[in-house]
Amino acid sequence: MSGKVYVPIPPRPAGYFQTNPRADLTEDERSMYEEVLAHFTKDSYVLPNEEKGELTEKEKFWLSRECLLRYLRASKWKVATAIQRLESTLKWRREFGIYDLTAEYVEPEAVTGKEIIFGYDVKGRPAFYMIPSRQNTDGVERQNQFAVWMLERGIDCMPPGVETLDLLINFAQRAKHPNFSQARTILSIIQDHYPERLGMALLLNMPFLVTAFLKLIFPFVDPVTREKVKLNPSPIEDGLFEQDMIMSEYWGGSQDFEYVHEKYWPEFVKTSTENAARWTAKWKELGGKIGISEWDYKGGPSSEKEEVDGAVSTSVAVETGEKDEQKPSTEPAQKDSKKDEEQAPPQATPAAGGAVTTAGGGAIAAGAVAGSGGDASAAGGDAGGE
Repeated sequence: MSGKVYVPIPPRPAGYFQTNPRADLTEDERSMYEEVLAHFTKDSYVLPNEEKGELTEKEKFWLSRECLLRYLRASKWKVATAIQRLESTLKWRREFGIYDLTAEYVEPEAVTGKEIIFGYDVKGRPAFYMIPSRQNTDGVERQNQFAVWMLERGIDCMPPGVETLDLLINFAQRAKHPNFSQARTILSIIQDHYPERLGMALLLNMPFLVTAFLKLIFPFVDPVTREKVKLNPSPIEDGLFEQDMIMSEYWGGSQDFEYVHEKYWPEFVKTSTENAARWTAKWKELGGKIGISEWDYKGGPSSEKEEVDGAVSTSVAVETGEKDEQKPSTEPAQKDSKKDEEQAPPQATPAAGGAVTTAGGGAIAAGAVAGSGGDASAAGGDAGGE
């Protein structure tokens, strides 16, 4: 085993996909996508009921092709619902101050390492660790802001072709500041504004109440969602992580990671900031418009038009569900997108809330399971993740 590790480790240099795993879609899906895209790109478009309704450059960047498709899938391919949810999230991002939050502002929440992004699973998904017992503050507002800020940085760490992250919560030891109200707030944010973002949820040393609740609701959870939630897993033996991509303590990897804030934090902020800046520059080079593919601006290989079994598909085509994104790069994209969409459970960021407290993390973990399984309602009730 190597010596101590104090900084984030990068994804595999070769990447995880050789072609865009979202490059195939049906005629119906393409039509629905184009309808949503046309809504946001018409010359007269302004965000409804906003004093400054014109979309900013950052908002146009956020409205990538994959983003529109995530919301379509989470809305069961109902165009009006997807548009409503996208506009709701655009307004929420303004109200929450997503684009104003800085590393300097949230840093007091980070000093104990209660939320860490470190390593990638075998399918290229960033690992988002939460350690509720390291809670170090009492201010709920900034705790929520930190959780969302970390989620956004986790998204900034996703390699080409990857749209989800893994939540790894270790409930060992008791947290100091249980707060179920806060957990509900974070869960609501996840459900409404981060659909299709969870790859897996790995839960260790869960409190009795959380375990009992999960056992109670599991019979009513769809099979695909259940498959995403692993209780007391063995990540390496289960084939979820390679040994050199996961922490040794509690998780069985070879990375002897120790959180030293002065070492981890600057490197993490630098990496995520540089990724975002590089992708934004490429997005502008590609035209700086709504609907540009994340695959293209992240520099995924083979990002030009390709012929797939006689049907033209492009790197900006519809996502086809969780199972597509998770195929290794040597496999072709899944074609039965309707089937995948129906199976893909929404969750993505329970990650963000898991660091709230032992109680809060448990509530979010349980809530993510209870609320997942597609789109819960037109109002945005999916638990966000694919």
